[in-house]
Amino acid sequence: MKKIAIFGSTGSIGSSLLKIIKDDKKNFKIELLTANKNYKKLIEQAKFFNVKNIILTDDNSYLIGIKLLKNTKIKVFKNFDSLNKIFDVNKKIDYSMCAISGFQGLKPTLDIIKFTKTIAIANKESIICGWNLIKKNLKRYKTYFIPIDSEHFSIWSLLDNNNKNNFEKIYITASGGPFRKLSLKKFKNISIKDALKHPNWSMGEKISIDSATMMNKVFEIIEAKKIFDLNYNQLEILTHPKSYLHAIVKFNNGLSKLLVHDTNMTIPIFNSIYLNNGKKIKSKKIDIKTLNNLDLKKVDKTRFPVVKILKNINDKDSLFETIIVIANDKLVNLFLCGKINFTDISYNLLKICNMPQFTKFKSKKPRNIDDINNLVDYVSLKIDAMSV
Repeated sequence: MKKIAIFGSTGSIGSSLLKIIKDDKKNFKIELLTANKNYKKLIEQAKFFNVKNIILTDDNSYLIGIKLLKNTKIKVFKNFDSLNKIFDVNKKIDYSMCAISGFQGLKPTLDIIKFTKTIAIANKESIICGWNLIKKNLKRYKTYFIPIDSEHFSIWSLLDNNNKNNFEKIYITASGGPFRKLSLKKFKNISIKDALKHPNWSMGEKISIDSATMMNKVFEIIEAKKIFDLNYNQLEILTHPKSYLHAIVKFNNGLSKLLVHDTNMTIPIFNSIYLNNGKKIKSKKIDIKTLNNLDLKKVDKTRFPVVKILKNINDKDSLFETIIVIANDKLVNLFLCGKINFTDISYNLLKICNMPQFTKFKSKKPRNIDDINNLVDYVSLKIDAMSV
C-alpha cells in the first residue's frame, strides 16, 4: 500500500489526484490532507478515504473542524509545524503532492521533503522563488522530484534523465489566450470578462489573466530554467492555439522529440502517482487533425510585451524572481478590481522590473524562507505606495 500526503487537496490539482485514486483505494493509504478554508470538502474527503490527519490553516475553519470531528478518529491540526507529529523522518511516506497555491505553498513544500520519498510540486511560487532551497533539501534528504505543470512534466518526460549537455533547445507552448488575434487597437478596451475567457482551459481568475498577458509562460520559462538547470537562451516560447503539443526538445544528436497529450492535467498527475507502474489511463485517440496543423509561431512581443522580462533576468537564482511574482500578483489584482486597464498590467510590470530599488535584488540569493517572506512584505508596500 502506497502512503501519500496531499497538500491543497480541495483545489483542482488535489481533487484531480483524489479522483484518480478513488477507484484504486485499496492500493493507497492517505496519511494527510490539507486545506485553508474549505473544511466541508476536506472533511468529506477525509471520511471517504479514511484519512487520520488533516490540516486546516484558516483559524475559523480549524475551530469548526475541531468541533465537527471531536467524536471521530480524525486528528485536526492548525499549521504545517505539525508535520513532525504526523510523520517520521525514519519512515518516509511514498509520495507527496504539493498543490497549495501562492506563497503559502512554499513552507509546506520545504517541510515535507524530509518525510517523503517522492515529491510532486504544482506550485509555481515554490519553484520560482525558492528553488535553490528546495533543491538543497531534495539533495539532503535524497527525495525524488517530479514537476506537475503540463509543460514541465512534458520536458521532464522527454529528457528522461538525459544530461543537460545532451540537448540544444527546449520549446514550451502557449495557446495565446483570448487575444491571440485581437486587433492591437482594441487592447485598451479589453474588459475583465473578456480577459477571463480562455479558449482551451477552465481556470481560476488569476491564472486566466496571466494566460491572457502570457505572464504564465514567463513563469513557466523561469521554472524550467531552474528545474532543469538551464540558461535562458536554451528556452523559448511558441504559440500553439490548440494546447495539444506541450513541449519540444532538440537534442545534440540531431533528434528532436515532442510530447502531446489531452488538454487536461489528469495525465501528468496520473503519471506522477503511477510512475513506472505500467497502469493504463483512458485517454482520447491521437488528434491527427491538430497534428497536421500545429500552427506554431514565435511570440509577438508587441501583443505580449511581458515576455521581454526574460531578457531582464540573470541565469543565477536570485530574489529578483520573487519581485516579479509579487508585482504581477498585485497588478493582476488591481485589474480584477477595476482599478487599472488590461494593458497597464504589462506596462507597469516592465517598469517595476527596471526600477533600481528592485533590480538590486538580482545579486541577492534567498538564504532561507524568511528572506522570501520579508521581500513579499517589502515589495507589496512599495507597490502600494506607487501610483500605477
